[in-house]
Amino acid sequence: RIWLKPDRLAAYNISADEIVEILQEQNVEAAPGKVGESSDFQSQSMQYILKYRGRFTEEDEYRKIPVRATPDGEILRLEDVADLEFNTVTYDTYAKENGFPSAALMIKQLPGSNAQEVIGRIKEKMEELKEKVFLPGMEYTIGYDVSRFLMSSMKQVLITFIIAFILVFFVVYIFLGDFRSTLIPAIAIPVSLIGTFFFMTFFGFSINMITLFALVLAIGIVVDNAIVVVEAVHVEIEKGEVNRMAATKAAMRKISSAVIAITLVMSAIYIPVSFMSGPVGIFMTQFSITIAIAMVLSGLVALTLTPALCAILLKKSDPQTIKRNRLHILIIGGFNKWFGKLSLKYLTIVKAIINRRIVTIMVLVAVCLLTLKLNSFVPSGFIPNEDQGTLYANVLAPPGATIERTQKVVDEIQEIANTLDAVNSVSTLAGTNIFSDGTGAPYGTVLMNLKDWDKRKETSEELAGIMRRKTQHIKDAEIEFIPPPTVPGYGNAGGFELRFLDRTGSDDLQKMEEVMRKFVEQIRQRPEIQSAFSLFDNNYPQYILHVDYDRAAQKGITVNNAMSTLQTLLGGEWATDFIKYGKTYRVMVQSHPSQRAFPEDVLKLFVKNNEGEMIPFSAFIDLEKTLGPEQITRYNMYTSAEINGEPAPGYSSGEAIEAIEEVAKNLPRGYDIAWAGMTFDQVEFGSQAIYIFIICLLFVYLLLSAKYESFLLPLPVILALPFGLLGTYLFLLLWGLENNIYAQVAMLMLIGVLSRNAILIVEYAIQHQKRGHSSIKAAIEGAKERLRPIFMTSFSFIAGLIPLVFATGAGAVGNSTIGVATVGGMILGTILGVLIIPGLYYLFAERNGNTSEEK
Repeated sequence: RIWLKPDRLAAYNISADEIVEILQEQNVEAAPGKVGESSDFQSQSMQYILKYRGRFTEEDEYRKIPVRATPDGEILRLEDVADLEFNTVTYDTYAKENGFPSAALMIKQLPGSNAQEVIGRIKEKMEELKEKVFLPGMEYTIGYDVSRFLMSSMKQVLITFIIAFILVFFVVYIFLGDFRSTLIPAIAIPVSLIGTFFFMTFFGFSINMITLFALVLAIGIVVDNAIVVVEAVHVEIEKGEVNRMAATKAAMRKISSAVIAITLVMSAIYIPVSFMSGPVGIFMTQFSITIAIAMVLSGLVALTLTPALCAILLKKSDPQTIKRNRLHILIIGGFNKWFGKLSLKYLTIVKAIINRRIVTIMVLVAVCLLTLKLNSFVPSGFIPNEDQGTLYANVLAPPGATIERTQKVVDEIQEIANTLDAVNSVSTLAGTNIFSDGTGAPYGTVLMNLKDWDKRKETSEELAGIMRRKTQHIKDAEIEFIPPPTVPGYGNAGGFELRFLDRTGSDDLQKMEEVMRKFVEQIRQRPEIQSAFSLFDNNYPQYILHVDYDRAAQKGITVNNAMSTLQTLLGGEWATDFIKYGKTYRVMVQSHPSQRAFPEDVLKLFVKNNEGEMIPFSAFIDLEKTLGPEQITRYNMYTSAEINGEPAPGYSSGEAIEAIEEVAKNLPRGYDIAWAGMTFDQVEFGSQAIYIFIICLLFVYLLLSAKYESFLLPLPVILALPFGLLGTYLFLLLWGLENNIYAQVAMLMLIGVLSRNAILIVEYAIQHQKRGHSSIKAAIEGAKERLRPIFMTSFSFIAGLIPLVFATGAGAVGNSTIGVATVGGMILGTILGVLIIPGLYYLFAERNGNTSEEK
C-alpha cells in the first residue's frame, strides 16, 4: 500500500493521478523476444532469449521508483512523496476467533449440491492446507457448520428408526401371540425399505432429514399389509384349517381386494403432493414419493412374499407348549383375555348405536365443529426454529461510529459468551452485518458456536435470553440475539423478515424513517413479538461537496479530473499488481490517513490544473454537513427498509405474522410492508396445503368409487378422517406445538392410515352383504372381524412413533411435532372411527340400495 502525502505532492507539483500513471508505466509485464534469430541458419551460431524482469516484488523497488528528474540530474523518488507498507488491501472488517486475530471465510454451497459432501471436502482441504501451507502458530476453527446439526439430527432419526422397529415388533408379537407370526411382518419391513432405497436412487433422492422422516413413518405403515395377511391366515388356521397352504389361499381370497385397495389409496394420496410448488413442494415431494414407493412395495410384499412365508412358517398353536411358557401366559394370555372383554364391549356399543342414524350424524357434525374450533386455537407456523447449536448476535453501533468502536462492543460480547459453559467458541466480525450481507463501520456480528446438544443443559433460545441479560449494560450499540435460519441458505437468520416500503414517491427518507421507527415500536409492544429491529438509519453524518463550476473553470480545472483525484486520495485506487510468495497482490494508492482524518482535510488536498499548477480543493469546493442513510435499498422498485425479528416464547411465527399485519393496517397512506425470505413463503404458500388435502381426499374418493362401483360407499371412509384431525389438533394444543409443515405431513399420513382402517371394515361389510346379510348385520360382522387387525396395525404404527413424541436434542421440535400430531390423530381416529364407521356404512349402504334381508 502506498500512502501518499498530499502536502509533498503539492510541494513538488505532482498530482495523485500522475503517481498512478507512473506506477502503471514502470511496473508492467513485457513479452520475451529473441536475439540472434535469422532466416539463414548459417549466418548465426547462437540464439538468445531476451526477457524483461517484469513487475516489482519488493518494497524497496517501489520506494526507488523515479517520479521526476530535474535538469541537474536530481531524482525525485516515490519514497520522497509517499510511505509504503505491505498490508491488507481494505480496513473495513476486523475478524477474531475467541479473541485472536483471524481471517473469516464464509462458504455457501451451490444449488443442487450435497451439503454433507461439500463440507466434508472443505474439511479435508483445510487439513491439507494446515499441513502444507499454514505458518507456525496458525490454526483454523469452524465457527458455523450446518452439517453438525444435520448429522446430529440424522443420528437421532436413525436411533428413532431402530427403536421404532423394536417397538413395532413387540406390539405385533403381543397381538399375534407367537414368534413365528411376528417374524413375517418383521421380514416385510426391511424388504420394503431396501426396495425403497433402490427407487430413491432412481429418483435422485439422497438420505436426508426429509427422506429419513419418511422411512421412520414407513416402518409403521409397511408392516400393516403384512399384519393384515398374517392375521387373516392366523384366523383361518385357528378355525380348524390344518393345511397351512389351504389356510393361506382362503385368507388371501378374502383380503386380497382389501390389501390392493389399501395400497392404492395410501399411495394415490401422495400423487397430488408431488406437484406442490415452492418450498413446501420441495419438502413434500421427496417425502411423499418416498412414502408412496414404500407403500407400493409393501403391497407387493403382502401379496407375494408374505403369503409364501405364512404357508411355510405358520402353524396352529400348541396348548401344551403355551402351558409350559409362563411368560407367554402372563403377557399374551393376559392381553388376549383383556382384548376379548374389550371386543365384547365394543360389539355391545356398536349394536346399540349402529341403527341410530341421528346419533351417528350428530357425532360426526360435533366432531367436525370441534375440529374447526381447535384449528383456530392451535397456532400456525411454517418450518419451526430448531436448536442448531449456533447463535448470532447482531450489533449496530450509533451512526458514524468507527470500526474500532464497534470492535470494542463485539469484543465485550465475546468475553461474556466465553464465560458460559455451553459455548464452545466465539467468532466476531466488526464491520460486517450478517443480515444484509453488507459492510460498514457501525455493523458487527458475533457467531457463538455451542457445544453438542448432549453436553449442555440450555437450549439456544435459553442461551439467547441469558446473553440478553448479561449484555444489558452495553449502551454503545443495539444488540439482538437471533438463531440462524432454520434451513441453511434460506435467509440469513431465523425469525421473521419483511421490508418496509415507501410507495409515496416522495423520496423523503426522513419521513420514511419516522414512520418506520414508529411501526417497529408498535410491533415490539405486541405480546406475540419478542424482538424487532431495522438496520436502516437516516442519521449517518455525511458531507455534500458543492462544486463552484465557474471558479473551477477560472482555475483551469475540469470536474472530472478533480473527482478522479479525490477518488484516488480518499477512496484509494488500484494502480497495478505485484507478485510475492507466488501470488498476485494489488498496489493501492491512497492519501495518508493522517491527512484525511477530518472532513475539513478534504479542502486542503490539491489537484493539478491544465497548466500544471497545483490548486487546493478549497478554491472551488465547499462542504455542507448533513445527515442521510449509509445505504439505500429497494424492494420491488420501492425504497425500502429491512426489518427482522423473532416471535415471543409461546407464540408461533403465524401468530407473529398476524400481529404484524394488524399493525400494518394502520400505516399512513403510501406506506406498506412486504414479506421476504422464509416469511414470504409462509404467507404465500401457507394455504396451499389445504387445497392439496382436498385434492388428496378427492383422489381417495374417486379411487374407492371406482372400486366399489358406488358414489356412496366410499363416504364412510372419507367421513372417518375428521376423527383423526380432531386428535391431531387436540394433541398439538396439549403439547403446546404449532400447526406447521411437520403437522401437515402428519395429517397427510392420517388420510392414508385412517382410510385403511375404514376400508378394512367397509370391505368385509360389502363381502357379507354379497353373501345375503342385511346392511346392519354386514356392518357389525365387518367391525367384529376387523377390530383386532385394525387395533394391531394402528397401535404398531403408534408404537413406531413414540420415539418421535419424546425426541430430544437436534431436530427435537420437528420430530416431536410430527410424532405428536400423528399419534394424536391415530389414537382418536382409531378409537372413535371403529365406533362410528359401522353406523356410517349402514347409513350409506341403505341409501345405495343394498338392503337385502339376512339369510
